[in-house]
Amino acid sequence: MANESSRPPRESLAPPISVAPVSMSYVNRVVRAKLRRRAEPEHFGLNIYPMMDMLTILLVYMMAIFASSSAAAVQESAELRIPYSTSQVELSDAISVQISRGGVVVDGKSVLELRNGIVDPSLKQGGSSGFLITPLYKRLSEIRDRKKRTAQRFANQPFVGDVQIIADKRTPYRTLSEVIYTLGQTEFKNLRFVVNKKHK
Repeated sequence: MANESSRPPRESLAPPISVAPVSMSYVNRVVRAKLRRRAEPEHFGLNIYPMMDMLTILLVYMMAIFASSSAAAVQESAELRIPYSTSQVELSDAISVQISRGGVVVDGKSVLELRNGIVDPSLKQGGSSGFLITPLYKRLSEIRDRKKRTAQRFANQPFVGDVQIIADKRTPYRTLSEVIYTLGQTEFKNLRFVVNKKHK
């Protein structure tokens, strides 16, 4: 039989005496001290989102300025000879339709080719007797729809249908009539012809 003295004393089997509960203020003090000891990371970053917004606005503005001034920068060539006039009316902001001996260009984008200033009958609605030029109608409709969407968003930019026609002075009357008819069908009705100023 085991000796009673070899057994551990009964007091050691008792649960440990609990330490007094710690107050919340003490916990907060310890946490603040640990946070103070930890070095704060240095932030060298730059918030570029406002600058990106500003650059986007500037880009849209510059595109609008260059698009409206495309007619003023027309270069004459063998394919495009602009007639002279004594008119003193200044150019306004409008889409430009350029008719040369070799083709029609709308706002800097080639729309169709011409043969000596004449439209191919296969490109017109109704063939040789028709007046509506299909590729030109499609391109002008896209521009009209885009300008109308802009007009809905911005009240200060209404759609008025302004067009600047830059035509070669040798352009056949029939071709000019077909282009003007197609412009009218796409609601571009305020027409102006771009000419060279005649010096006195």
